[in-house]
Order: sequence, then structure tokens, then C-alpha cells
Amino acid sequence: MRSNTDQKTSFYVSLLYLCGFFLFLEWLYPLRDITDTAGLSLFVMYAVLCFTVSIFQLKWWVSFLIKGGGMLVVLNFLFVGAGFLSPEWFSLLLQDAMHNLSALFGREWYALTPLFRSGLFLLLIWLMSYLLHYWFVVMKRVLLFILLTFIYLAVLDTFTIYDGGMAIVRTFFLAFVALGMANLMKELNRESIRVNRVRKTPIWILPLIGVVLFSTLVGFAAPKLEPQWPDPVPFIKSTAENAGYGGGIQKVGYGEDDSRLGGSFVQDHTPVFEAVAEADHYWHIESKDVYTGKGWESSSGGGYSQLDNSSDWEIARTFLPSVETEAREAEVEFLGNVSIEKLVHPYGITSAYSYDMPDFFYDVETTAIQPRINGEDVSLDRYSLFYQQPTFSLDDLREAGNNDPFLDDQYTRLPDMPDRVGELAEEITEAFGTRYEKVKAVEQYFGANGFTYQTTDVPVPEEDEDYVDQFLFESKVGYCDNYSTSMVVLLRSLDIPARWAKGFTSGEIKDHNIGQNGEQDLYEVTNANAHSWVEVYFPEIGWVPFEPTQGFSNPTDFQAELDNSSGLEQNDALEAPEQPEEREQPEQDVEEEEDTETAASPVNGNDGFSIQFSWWYIVLLAIVIGVLLYIAYRKRFRWQSKLVAKKLDRTGGPQGFQDAYHFLIKLLNHRGVVKHPDQTLREYAYEVDKAYQTDDMKKLTNRYEQMLYKNEYSEAQGQDLTQLWKDLIKRILG
Repeated sequence: MRSNTDQKTSFYVSLLYLCGFFLFLEWLYPLRDITDTAGLSLFVMYAVLCFTVSIFQLKWWVSFLIKGGGMLVVLNFLFVGAGFLSPEWFSLLLQDAMHNLSALFGREWYALTPLFRSGLFLLLIWLMSYLLHYWFVVMKRVLLFILLTFIYLAVLDTFTIYDGGMAIVRTFFLAFVALGMANLMKELNRESIRVNRVRKTPIWILPLIGVVLFSTLVGFAAPKLEPQWPDPVPFIKSTAENAGYGGGIQKVGYGEDDSRLGGSFVQDHTPVFEAVAEADHYWHIESKDVYTGKGWESSSGGGYSQLDNSSDWEIARTFLPSVETEAREAEVEFLGNVSIEKLVHPYGITSAYSYDMPDFFYDVETTAIQPRINGEDVSLDRYSLFYQQPTFSLDDLREAGNNDPFLDDQYTRLPDMPDRVGELAEEITEAFGTRYEKVKAVEQYFGANGFTYQTTDVPVPEEDEDYVDQFLFESKVGYCDNYSTSMVVLLRSLDIPARWAKGFTSGEIKDHNIGQNGEQDLYEVTNANAHSWVEVYFPEIGWVPFEPTQGFSNPTDFQAELDNSSGLEQNDALEAPEQPEEREQPEQDVEEEEDTETAASPVNGNDGFSIQFSWWYIVLLAIVIGVLLYIAYRKRFRWQSKLVAKKLDRTGGPQGFQDAYHFLIKLLNHRGVVKHPDQTLREYAYEVDKAYQTDDMKKLTNRYEQMLYKNEYSEAQGQDLTQLWKDLIKRILG
């Protein structure tokens, strides 16, 4: 083993380590398909740097400077771009580090910045260059990493969209070359001097590579059985999109498939898009009209019509021209790799513009607007919106009748429902006469009858169970989909036209008073802002949004005439008459629920103190860890010698003594008594004894050669050798 370490720069060692590097790359390639990583070129280049430095085994501080500097260069190129190593650059890195360390201690994983996550990934590459050098070059135990690579690729190929076919072929070829070289080198090392010619002449590698290449080609071209089990990827994808039965936990966000609602989900505060707008409002994407008993589908067959001019855009307005409006603009920019092939827009949109120059198409059934380029649906990264924000008159809503001349039964149609759903709708609204009063009574019903907003432990209806019936009478727990769907079904059972709408809430304001007129705000909308609500049709007004979900407020503008303000106060807070004392939740409770549903981090009244405390705690902890690491590094050979001595006492035998002898040579090299490649062991032992004024090394070497070449070893000799080794170690360590 020692001779192998001394010749680590030889051709076969470099080739073996190169196999390890290419095997490691197979761990990186799938990241392009299964993560949001846009490109791998910089990470691959950094891996080349780390592996190159490791193979030359430079001084630890030189290696640290090169790899650490390379990491800073990559991070600067990806996220900073200017002022490298300037005071401002260091200040930016320090601020980012403090923010992420605070998030780590607060367990706010979603708050970690891309710079910090990329830094951790580069650090992982750095560590892997050390580990693979130890496994492949020093120990030549490559089988474990090879097996892990096969398992990794097989799992990704089976359960993700990554196609690992060629990756497994490449891994097979590299694995057998590495295994063949590693095992042959072990045999050559046992023969020591007698095979120096073979070791210096790498011609033996060619037959090995030829055999492995031939075997790989045969395996690749040979006929194979068809898959014995169905592909699990479609099932996993459908489960992730909330399809199928079961109580699996999903991740919140916008999805296309709403045919199976229910089940728990975890919050995800990953940003989806940023918007510059003047006021809060729903970011509408589409509406659906067919309730199936399990979820929502659309009756539309994809009948999109192109929006060429302003008159065409009029059909995209979900309310009639009689509604009072105010002209406004907004800018939307999507973040990361988010892809939504429909326009995210406020109510009252009149036109849209993007530098990509797409055509826009509108589906009157789903109210979805779809951008297309050359006939292909596309997802726009950035676009401008022009819209007329509506303000609905409460007086007009109250005076609207029940005559719906432009609608058929499309928006009142229901599947076979349990009778108690319709009976409940009648009970809620029996005291009210107008459509608006009935709608408000249903909207406010959930806040006064024991319903609870929660995202965990939310049941999924059984195959013979209705989604709304389960929520209204069995569980009474759920989130926006439960509330909005239930309100639509209750209204439809009263023959009031209603439909289910989805998109995003306003999001969180990140900056104030920006934009061209200085009156707009910058909003950040995350996956956690994905939401569904209700649209109700009123004659001569159009579709009006309502918000039944507890803890959420309706951002739509409603206005009443001044002379009817008293009537508004009486009628706008409608509740079931038998429980008037519970008509409204206290404002504080509503705010607490909003925090539970939408906040990105817990509220802490002592934030300033907590940040200051975390700063000093982190500095102190870093100092302590640094001191401990320094002490451990300085004392590493003493601790290693104790471990080797315990192993020698416990196991003994030729193998134990051989390991101890190799450690002794390693320690002597560290202390400055270096064994040169052209030296014999006896010549080297003479130099050691001369340096430490002893003859212990000569005795140890004689016994080692007798054991190695003549297989002469006894238990009594082993005890003598152990004592000689310990005495020499003590002398060397002082």
C-alpha cells in the first residue's frame, strides 16, 4: 500500500481516479432534469478543479486556497458579477451568510437564498473530491461507490422523468475498468519489487479495457425482456397533481388537474412571480363549471378564439359595461423555472403585451387566456397587463333579480347529491329574499358553524362519498378548495349560477411607491398564495367574486351609496338568523388565521434582540469550532497512533502489524524522515534509526520482511513487534 501511495502520480493511479471523477459526474447529470438547476457547466468545471488538486496532493493550505478561491469565483459569476473581492463584495457575502444562518437556526428552510444553497452544493463537490481520492487511490475500495451510483441512477430512472439508460451503460463500463485496475494494483503491490516492470508499463490496461468494452457492447445490443411491472412515473405524477384516492400529502401550488380534491398539503413559499400593481386583487387564471362529486372539470372542449383587437378583448371581461371601473396597469415577471401556459391577470383585463410578441387566445367557458407563438402554447416570462379594475355597487347587487337571460343550466348543474346538502342551503337562506342576500348568507355561514381552516389531517372522500357532503357534515376541516367548492354547490342547489375560480391571491408587498407614476407596489407571489374562490352571476352586472374561506378577505372593491349606508350595515353582515351572536369573527382572530395561512415566517415581537443574539452566538460558536478543529489537526497523529495501537492489541496477526507498519512510515514521512521510491526498506530503516538514535526500526523491518516474504509469524513474535512499534512511536512523537 505504501509503495502505491509513493507512486500516486503514476499513470494508472491517475486513470483510476479519473474513473472516479466520471462516476461522480453521473451523480450531477440528472440534476438538469429533476431539479431547477438551469446549467451544470460551472459546477462541472469546479469539480474538475477539485479533483485535479486532490490528485496532486498539495499542501493542505494550498489546496484550501485553490478550492476555496474557485468556489468564490463560481459564486461571484453566478450571483454577484462585479466588484470581486471588493469591500462591498465581502459585505454582500457577509449579509447573505448572516441571513441564511439566521434562517437555519430558525428552521426556515424556504428562506435560504440561492447563493447559499449553491455554496453548499459546491462545498459538497469539494468534500467528494477528498472522499473519492481516499476510496479510489488510497484504499482502492471502489465497489461501494459503484453500487451507490447504480442504485442512484436506477431509482431516478424508475421514479423520475430522468432517462438513465445510457448513464447506466457508461457507469457499467467505468465501474468494471475501475474494479479491474483496483484489484490488479492490489495484487501488484503484494509482489513489490518483482513486478516494477509491469507497474511502469501500462500496456496491461488495454486488454482490460477491451474486455470491458466488448462486454458492454454485448449487454447493450442483446435482446431484453419487456418491463415486468407498469411504469410508476405516471402514477407518481398524477399523485403529485392530486389525482387518485388516498390521504397523501401534497405541496401547495397551482396545478391543472382539479378532478380529485382533498387531502393534506405542506406549505411552499417558493416565489412564483413578482408583480408591479397599484392595489390588491385576485390573480385570476381560469374558472371551472362541472362539479363531479370529487372535484372540478371543465365542459369546454378547448374552444379558444383569438384576441386581435380591443373589441375582441371585451369578451375577456367577466362583468358587463355597466360596472364602474378604473383603468390600471400591471407588470408580471415569473421567477425561476416556473411554467404556466396561461395568462395570470386581474379581473377586467383589456389587453396584454410581451416582448415575445405572442398571440393571445381566450376560452369563454374557462375564462382562461392562452399565449401562443407559431401556434404552440407558451409560458411567458414577463408581460404587461392593462385592465379596468371593477367596483361593484352593493345597491345594484341587491336590486339584481333572478332573471339570467344569457345563461342556461350550465352553472346550476350538479351531480346526484345527498338530500341534506340542498336542505342545508335552504336552511341557511330561508330568511333572505334577494340573490345577493342569499349569496352573502352562504359565504358567511362557514365562519359561524364550527368550520376550521387547516392544511394537515384533511381527509379525502371515499369512492362512494361526495367531497362537499363530507366537508359540510363530517370533517368540517379543510382549506380554500373545500370552502369554495362547498359554496358553489350550495348556491347551485338554490339555482343560483355560480362557478369555481382559481389562481393566486395578491401576495406580499416587497416595495412601495414604485413604477412609472410612483403609485404602484412590488408584490411577491409564492406557491403558498395559490388559491380558489367563488364567482356568482348577477343579471345586468356579470360575474362577481366572493370569498368563503376563513382567514381570507375578498380584495374586490364593493361600494354603497351614501344614503343607503345604514341599509348596508344591516344587510352586508348576513348570517344564519339562529346564531346572530356569531356573525363575524373578531378582527384579531382573522388576522391570526391569515398569518397561519400566508406568512412566510413566524412573527416575533423581539426580532431585533433575536438577531443580535444569533450574531454573537454564531461568532462564538465559529471560534470554538475553529479552535477545536485546529487542536484536532495538530494532535491527529497522536490520536491515530492510539487507534492503531488499540487495533493492533485487539486483532494482532500479520494484517494488523502490516497496517501498523504502514502507519509508522506515514508518521515518519510527516516528521521529515521521507522514504524515497528508490530506497529499500532496510536502507530506509537505517536512516530512521540514525535520526532517532535507536535500532528499533531495523528490528521492525527485519521482522516485517520475514513475515511478508517467508510467512514467518508467531504470537510471541507479535507481542515483541507490538512493543517495539509502541516504543518507536513514543520516541517519534516525543
